[in-house]
Amino acid sequence: MPTDSPAPMGHDLSQSYRGLLTERIARQLEHDIRSGKIQVGAKLPSERELAAQFGASRNVVREVLRRLEAQELIEVAPGRGSFVSERSPVQARHYDALYRAERPTVRQLIEARIPLEVEIVGLATERATEAQLAAIGRANDALLKATDVVDQAHADLDFHDAIARACGNPVLRIMLSSLSGMMFEMMLRSHSDPAIAEPGVPHHPEIFEAIVARDVERARRCMLEHLTLGLRTYGQDLDVSVDVMARQHIETLLSQTKGHG
Repeated sequence: MPTDSPAPMGHDLSQSYRGLLTERIARQLEHDIRSGKIQVGAKLPSERELAAQFGASRNVVREVLRRLEAQELIEVAPGRGSFVSERSPVQARHYDALYRAERPTVRQLIEARIPLEVEIVGLATERATEAQLAAIGRANDALLKATDVVDQAHADLDFHDAIARACGNPVLRIMLSSLSGMMFEMMLRSHSDPAIAEPGVPHHPEIFEAIVARDVERARRCMLEHLTLGLRTYGQDLDVSVDVMARQHIETLLSQTKGHG
């Protein structure tokens, strides 16, 4: 979708900065826990200490901790603090950790998504129920209305997940879900790059229209063209690992957003 809308003002810029800062801190702590740098059972620094360490407000730190708790990476003991969960070794072995251990590049992620999502969208176009079509439509609307890059990336991920849920094949849905962490990082990059609005390339509304029309061939073609856009627009980022690209890009966005604040 086009990303060259006017820059948000005042409160929106502040909100965008907080969202990006939350992403940066969450990624760092998640990596440290999954890699074993922070051991199982270890107590995390206090909110105040984490806020000082990362140059963030305590509200941002609380949001990060809520996210880590939801992922079952930490357990919060009231009055005692936050501890790395005993369940975290299981989490560390899940597919996202396996992928990242191999340091896949952006190009490799795109190459993996193409056959998977082209097949998913074809099946979803044939099989989606009315309720599932409505869910895809809501995700599409949320993406069109989002103005903050983090919100756009979350909505983008929800759109692709809604299509996967409509394909009627839980194996394909779980396969795509296993890529969601890296996909989100790629989507942050895409939604802050005006080149992604390349004219004539099908984006989410066109994909949704093809699904609603039950036009399998068009849906598959639109998804293919949508996913291959990155191969033409990402430049040197294509052959950088997803982790490195995401870290560098989040830092760049933080610097730009702070500069406009």
